[in-house]
Amino acid sequence: MEVAGDGRVSYQGRDLSHPEEPLADQGLGFDLATLLSRRRTLAGLGLGAAAVGLAACTSDASDDAASSSASDGGGSGTSDGEIPEETNGPYPADGTNGANVLTEAGIVRSDITSSFGDASARADGVPMTLTLTLTNLEADNDPYEGVAVYVWHCDAAGEYSLYSEGLEDENYLRGVQVADEKGQVTFTSIFPACYTGRWPHIHFEVYPDADSITSTDNLLATSQVALPQDVCETVYALDEYDGSAENLAQVTLDSDNVFGDDGGELQLADVDGDADSGFTVTLPVAIDPSTEPGQSTDAFGAGGGQGGTPPSDGGGAPPSDGGGQGGTPRGGASDGGESDGGSASGTQNSSSTSSSGGSGSAAAEASLVGGVLVASR
Repeated sequence: MEVAGDGRVSYQGRDLSHPEEPLADQGLGFDLATLLSRRRTLAGLGLGAAAVGLAACTSDASDDAASSSASDGGGSGTSDGEIPEETNGPYPADGTNGANVLTEAGIVRSDITSSFGDASARADGVPMTLTLTLTNLEADNDPYEGVAVYVWHCDAAGEYSLYSEGLEDENYLRGVQVADEKGQVTFTSIFPACYTGRWPHIHFEVYPDADSITSTDNLLATSQVALPQDVCETVYALDEYDGSAENLAQVTLDSDNVFGDDGGELQLADVDGDADSGFTVTLPVAIDPSTEPGQSTDAFGAGGGQGGTPPSDGGGAPPSDGGGQGGTPRGGASDGGESDGGSASGTQNSSSTSSSGGSGSAAAEASLVGGVLVASR
C-alpha cells in the first residue's frame, strides 16, 4: 500500500475506501476491480480461461499459473475413455523381437536413467519424472492397484538401448513399477528426443502384476504417451538434443502415424516444470481388462498404428511427407529399417524379420500390413 502526501492510502493506483481495514475488507467494488486487473494480466500472458477461473478463486493459484511453464494435456486425474491400444514399436525388448529385458533381475525400479545388471551406461538429458495414474474401467474406474507397468523410450540422441549401435549391451531408459493404492507408478528419467517420422513419445505396457511381466501373453494394454509441442520445443532448443527440433518441425500430432487418428486426445500428457530443474509428466490411463490387447486400430487400419524409425546419427533427415520411415537406426540393416509399427532390422530381431514367412512363433507377433511389418497386438 502507498500513502500520498495528502494522507490518501492507495493500492496499485486505487484509493482505499477504508484505509484502516485490510485489503480483503475494502468492499465489493474494490474486489471486482482487483479481479478485472488480474484477468487482464493473465489474458496478456496467454494463459486462457482456465487460468482466469483460478484467479477468481485464489490469488495464490493465479500467481502460480502466471509463472508456470505447464502444458495442459491429459492431466493427472482419471480418464473416462479407455487408453488407445498402440504398437509396442520395433524396440520393446519385451521378448517379441529378440531381447527380453523383463526377465532380468533389477528391471523393477523407479529410476531408469542408468543401465542395470552388468551394464553401466547412463542416459544424459533434461530430467523428467513420469507419473501414470491407472484406473480399472470394470471397477467404476477405481485405482488399478497392483498392476505392473513397463516403460521405455529413446534417449536424447533418439536411440534405444539394446538395439542402437553401441547400445546393444545397455538397458537404460527401461523399467517396471507396480501401481500403488492410488493406481500410480512413477519413473525418474530424461526427456526423450524426437526422431524422424514420429511425434515425441513414451512407450508403456501394462501387466496384471509383477510376476506376469516376463510374457506378453499376459498383457492388459500397450500404449504410448504423447508429449506437448511447446515443452518439446523448449527442450529441443538445447545442444544435447541436436536434430530433434528439425524432426519435430516435420510432424504434427494429427499427422503422426500413432496419434494421428484422434490427435492423441487420451494420450497427450500434462507437463510442468522447466528445462533447468526438469519436467514432471502426468497422464491418466484408464484400462478395461476385458479388452483384448491389439483390438484398437489406428487411422491407417493397422493395429496400434505405424511410426517412424530412429535416425542413424541422432538427428536424421526429415521424411518427405512428415511421417513414415526415416533413417536407419544404428546397428540396423543397410537396406533400411522397419517403421515404428514393426520391428527393427539387424541381429537383435532376427526372429521377427522372419515372421513374414508365416512360420514360427514370431509370426504370431507381427504381420505384414501394406507391405510394412507391424505388431499384430
